Amino acid sequence: MNYLEALSRRYSVKKFNHQIIPQEALHNILESGKLSASSLGLQPYKIVIVESEEMKQKLIPAFYNPSQISTCSHLIVIISKKIIEENYIRGYFNHISEVRDTPMEKLDPFRNSINQHINQKTHDEIFNWAEKQSYIVLANLMYAAAIESIDSCPMEGFRQDLIEEILNINPETEKVTVTLALGYRSEEDHFQHMKKVRKPNEKLFKFI
Repeated sequence: MNYLEALSRRYSVKKFNHQIIPQEALHNILESGKLSASSLGLQPYKIVIVESEEMKQKLIPAFYNPSQISTCSHLIVIISKKIIEENYIRGYFNHISEVRDTPMEKLDPFRNSINQHINQKTHDEIFNWAEKQSYIVLANLMYAAAIESIDSCPMEGFRQDLIEEILNINPETEKVTVTLALGYRSEEDHFQHMKKVRKPNEKLFKFI
């Protein structure tokens, strides 16, 4: 199946069939998130993978439409940073230095540029920027899942406070941006038989 066929087959599943995703497929999907483009390379987010049935059951009350959570194989929770701390940037450059075997002093111009960029932004601007990065990750995860013939459903309809409490998230520094349920579509989900509706090319694309 090529990528256009995979994307045409993809839809936001309303009910999964409880089947568990193979570990290799899950690994590939998560690697696509890891390899996502990220502004300045900072990856201002973290990805929580909920796979235990016990934790999924705890999270069900946090969702306005619980059918996906109660039937999916895995639930991915993308959490955006609200602030970019100095120690976070320091850790980022330590990692660059280690991976690329580059002396830290050679990275100083890039580090200074990032510090200047971050310091010029308000807390709201930082969070809005981090959320945009998180949605790039979401798109990559959904695309990779489609290529792996794994079904998915992105979800924003949840109680923020409840998820933060269950996952022990500090609301002062982080916020749940979006979630993604993964699994295999149930035969009972009639949405899979509906034709995909998208804008016609002449209304969507403009060549200039």
